[in-house]
Amino acid sequence: MKKITVNTPALAKAFREMPLSLYRNDPSYIRPLNKDIDQVFDPKQNKFFDDGECERWLFVNEHNAYVGRIAVFHSPKYVNQQPTGGIGFFECIPNEALAHTMFDEAKTWLQARGMEAMDGPINFGERDRWWGLLLNGFEQPLYAMNYNPPYYKQYFESYGFQVYYNQYCFGMDVNKPLSEKHMRVYSIYANKPDFKAEHVTKKELTRFAADFCTIYNKAWAAHPGDKQMEMAMAQKIFAQMKPILDEDIAWFVYYKNEPIAMWLNIPDLNQYFRHFNGRFGLLEKLKFLWLRWQGECKRFVGVVYGVVPEWQGRGADAYMIGECHKILNPNPRYDKFEMQWIGDFNPKMINLSKGLGATEIRHFATFRYLFDRSKPFERHPILE
Repeated sequence: MKKITVNTPALAKAFREMPLSLYRNDPSYIRPLNKDIDQVFDPKQNKFFDDGECERWLFVNEHNAYVGRIAVFHSPKYVNQQPTGGIGFFECIPNEALAHTMFDEAKTWLQARGMEAMDGPINFGERDRWWGLLLNGFEQPLYAMNYNPPYYKQYFESYGFQVYYNQYCFGMDVNKPLSEKHMRVYSIYANKPDFKAEHVTKKELTRFAADFCTIYNKAWAAHPGDKQMEMAMAQKIFAQMKPILDEDIAWFVYYKNEPIAMWLNIPDLNQYFRHFNGRFGLLEKLKFLWLRWQGECKRFVGVVYGVVPEWQGRGADAYMIGECHKILNPNPRYDKFEMQWIGDFNPKMINLSKGLGATEIRHFATFRYLFDRSKPFERHPILE
């Protein structure tokens, strides 16, 4: 078995294409866009290279066939109890010994750089992309979501990885009526003049970006590792979202004209990209517009869901969802709604999702391997 460092355009292409033979007969697999994979490993596009380091490797057998790939990385932006690196973009033929060899190589590389643990499979970037090992729910993945064969779990566990935290994706059948309890709460808010729900409009993105900033900074900035959202960043997020925005599925709630809750959703881009075989050139962009016009996408995805602390658990979110449901129900252009993953370290959000009638669709886990095997293993701390 030979390890090859990815350091040329040809090898970068081989890294992207190595998994294709593994999933050739899997109808649920959707090939990621080439540009999305390349962006992770481009120092000009990925800010984690500013003070971090990353390498990619391909593994070749005696017949010169690619049989595995892995990325290994570390960054001070990834804050943990001990210096912790990461592995990601892991793919491997059904061969446990090969998988362990790949983990060994990653461990050696990280130890040489002062790391004391490795997490995986994770992203050399933010947690909203390519994060966690799929354990259950092997259906078509959402855009920028990991997908893998079931046997990878055995390879991680037999090497000695342990679950650092579980990740759950919840979803709903859009055309199913809301529960009586939900509708009772909705009616209470709908009949109070101090409350109003608005869906986002493209002509007022600056205003909604400001409201996004307000809610985000109240609801998330107090969490460990989270920072205040600047208005410039909020405007950038909304500008990036504009080309794919469906105004009917992005909502805010206001109390006396002050923003108190938001539920931002977008169509699942993978429902378009599954037709493109990794490419997104001019022809694919034209096809994207045609598919969108044809109503190809039947699933939308929760990007951000938040309520300011003083209104949490009081039903404002039920009001917001009820307003969205009222618009979508007569015109069922979507069949499914799915949220981004929620960690088991956030039981409040998990209970909130269940309370709204959502059910578990997928189960991921982020695994951790401590290099000092005598050190007690600790799970991710629970958010208060």
